[in-house]
Order: sequence, then C-alpha cells, then structure tokens
Amino acid sequence: MDQHSPIPVGRFADIGEGRQIHYHDSGSGEAVIFLHGAGAGASGYSNFKGNFPAVAESGFRAIVPDLLGYGLSSKPDLPQYDLDFFVAGVKGLVDALGLNNITLLGNSLGGAVALGYALAHPDDVSRLVLMAPGGVEDLDTYLAMPGIANMFAVYRSGLSGIEAMRAVMRMQLYDPSLLTDAILNERAPIAATQTEAARSVLKVPNMTARLGELRCPVLAFWGMDDQFNPVGGADKLMAHCPEIRTILVNRCGHWVQVEHQAMFNRMCIDFLKNG
Repeated sequence: MDQHSPIPVGRFADIGEGRQIHYHDSGSGEAVIFLHGAGAGASGYSNFKGNFPAVAESGFRAIVPDLLGYGLSSKPDLPQYDLDFFVAGVKGLVDALGLNNITLLGNSLGGAVALGYALAHPDDVSRLVLMAPGGVEDLDTYLAMPGIANMFAVYRSGLSGIEAMRAVMRMQLYDPSLLTDAILNERAPIAATQTEAARSVLKVPNMTARLGELRCPVLAFWGMDDQFNPVGGADKLMAHCPEIRTILVNRCGHWVQVEHQAMFNRMCIDFLKNG
C-alpha cells in the first residue's frame, strides 16, 4: 500500500479527456466488474474487499474500479454528476481493457450505473448482479429515506473527519458493530478529496419503465432493513426484468455484501457459474 493512500493502490486506466479510472484487477477468466455505491469516501476496495477475492479465486477476473469522482479515480469538478457521467467512465475502462461478455455487479449508485450501462451497451453485458440498486425510484423518494436524509444533514452540519464518516454511515448497516474503524479510516481521507458534486444530489433517472429492455439474466439482493433504498424496489425489479431472481435478506441494511458476506459470495459465484 502507498503510505500516503488509505486504500491499496492498484492500476490506472486512461479513458480520455485527461481522466483516469483507478482499479484493482485479480484472477482470470470472464470479467466481473464491481461497481460501488455513492457516499463520502466511497471506493471499490472499501465496498468489496470481502467479496472480489472469492470471485477471483472461483475462476473469474475480478475488476474493482473507483467510479469517476470517487476513490483514487479522477474527480472532475463539474456542477453535477449524472448517470451518463458514471456510465461513460465504466465504458472507458471496459474499452481501455478490451473487455467483452462482462458481468456488472453493483450496489446502490453502482447498481444504477450497472442498469444504465446494460441499457446503453447491451452487447457488452452478459449478466447483472444488483444490490439495492438506485435508479428505480423518483428522486423525491430517495431523498425522503432516513439514511439519505441523515447523510445530507451531516454534510450540512460541518462535521468532518472520522466522526462525520461514522455519523453518515451509522444507518448503512443493520448491525452497527460491522461499521469498523478500518472502514472509517479508509473512507475519511478520501472523502476530503471529493468534489462538491460527489457530496450533492446525483442526477440518476428512474429507469423502471425501461427494465423490460434488459437482455441479460439478473440476480438481485435487497436488505429488508435498508434505510437508503426502499425495499419496494425489489418488487419493481421482479415485475419488469424479463429474467431475474431476487433474494430478500432479513436483518440486513444497505450493504448485503458486507453484512452477509459468505452468503452473498456463495450466491454470486453460483450465478456466475450456472446462471
């Protein structure tokens, strides 16, 4: 690990316009791209360090990028980040690495990016794994959720550092003991480097009406105690996606891959191998 970086430094891909995507790359075989959620200090490594090694060991190439604006990737100082911005960043990585037949695995914002990418570039995508994805409700619905309302209240409070991170993330998990100092220490320094756009409302459309266009199989997870994305979104996925299996998890908040790591890894690997 770079002594100046709170997370391990992986590789960087140039995607044009002077922008770079930072990513970790392990294993070989069909590519599985892990797309993290939003929030202060978010990065691919912090979100998926308990998941991508197992996927790589099971015979797949696990690629874990930081979305544009997050982690160690480029952080353009734009008025607002929108879905097209994030999808373009992932497409830039896919093209830079010469990938095809990819699986996109995304939670929250990363789930919305996975949906947006699959709708924009269907020929690239063979499977989707979604964990409480964004992009299936109108903005007002998300802003009314307790976890998101709390997040913006903390941002407005002027609180900073580790305590701000703890206050933002305390509603992320059903069991708050899983919010370790290690997670907070990874995220707080990165949060300090983020632009105002990353801490503001992200412009992500409601894609529910377009879910029927998906051409690939989908595996979805949703925590029944999610305070960021309403669990009713699972019903929308089931009603509209042509080929989907959805797993509802009790005693689980917004981070199923952290809160139920072993089950999540097992179910994902089975889906990747057997569909």
